[in-house]
Amino acid sequence: MKSAGSLLPILTQHLEDAACLRTTRSYLVRAPHVKLKHLARLDERIAAHLDGIAVAGRVGAQMSMQALDRTGKGELFTAAVGCIEAHSEPGLMQLIALGQAVPAARRGLHSAFGWVSANRLQDTAAMLLGHTDPAAQLAGLAACAQHRVDPKRFLDTAIDSPDPAVRARALQCAGEIGRVDLLASCLAHIEDEDAACRFHAAQAALLLGDRTASLNALAELALSDTDIDADAAALTASALPPAEARGLLEVIAARPKSRRLLIRTIAHAGDPRYIPWLISQMSDDTTARIAGESFSFITGADLAWLDLDRKPPEHPPAGPTDDPDDDDVAMDEDDGAPWPDAEKIARWWHENGTRFRSGERYLCGAPPSKQHCIGILKDGYQRQRMAAARHLCLLDPGAALFNCAAPSWRQQRHLAML
Repeated sequence: MKSAGSLLPILTQHLEDAACLRTTRSYLVRAPHVKLKHLARLDERIAAHLDGIAVAGRVGAQMSMQALDRTGKGELFTAAVGCIEAHSEPGLMQLIALGQAVPAARRGLHSAFGWVSANRLQDTAAMLLGHTDPAAQLAGLAACAQHRVDPKRFLDTAIDSPDPAVRARALQCAGEIGRVDLLASCLAHIEDEDAACRFHAAQAALLLGDRTASLNALAELALSDTDIDADAAALTASALPPAEARGLLEVIAARPKSRRLLIRTIAHAGDPRYIPWLISQMSDDTTARIAGESFSFITGADLAWLDLDRKPPEHPPAGPTDDPDDDDVAMDEDDGAPWPDAEKIARWWHENGTRFRSGERYLCGAPPSKQHCIGILKDGYQRQRMAAARHLCLLDPGAALFNCAAPSWRQQRHLAML
């Protein structure tokens, strides 16, 4: 039998790998080249490392907390899963306080609630929602929202919380779980003094069936030059009739330095009339990949599968880096996307373009019907899947928003039920 000391290097490796893979996952759930089957492989690896930590019992829990000397999303996630599974309220509250102190890592903490099964969370979520600390309430809301469980009376009051973070998460939750009875409350917060609250109020109202005030607010936020402008533009373009979406696109096009936002928004508008312009953007390496992705968003053409891609340029455009001395350390949103071959794609469009009608909306090759969106959820790429999930709610206001970031086995179970 191995001694405890000989197991420590193995346990350390489990901790490091679980944290690293969780950090990688935060990018892959929004990546342009990842499907559910790819996410499943990663999730299996994360689960295996978490099992290795759990088998170590108290030693594993202690080392998970010690690893927080380097507080990142992955480390906080790993420690939180252990505390939740062990029903360790003191440990969990310590992690929640740490998440408040290091906001950049807080998402890792909240994602742990989504990882753990719902039947392990019931008492923990109730404790957090009943706490007086807004940070604990925020964690409780995140736990309920990720499992699409209704916090009921707590949600009714949390929407008007004096804490803007709790208020924003409550508004977001209302839309995600389909609380149509809270539509009026969401609309009341469209003029909220907090920008995040305004966005989540408008998003929730849109998903719950409003098509007037919510779209006006989202269109305004789409032109706000903030970190939510792309999300607001995508929501607006997805819900507006194509003829009205054209006006939004024209306004974005007239703004300086908005080409990437325009290309991304065209994808969600889904109108084939913009395909020739998208193809023209594929010869510019700074916009080639995002233009190729938007082309696929509308047509459903898989560039790599159809051999419509090209080799990467010898000197690709500089993007974000992982250099700690570089201010731009975010992930490159184009990373992993194929490099489109403009000439091949132009020929493909010449041969296939007659299948598409200008002025109509398409998502991955067809109008976004319920069955088509379910098909995308099963076999589409992550960004396409998130768009399909949103369209299902637009088609059926009050339906819960499919969680494309949930553990893959839970997603597969829900898809089998659909």
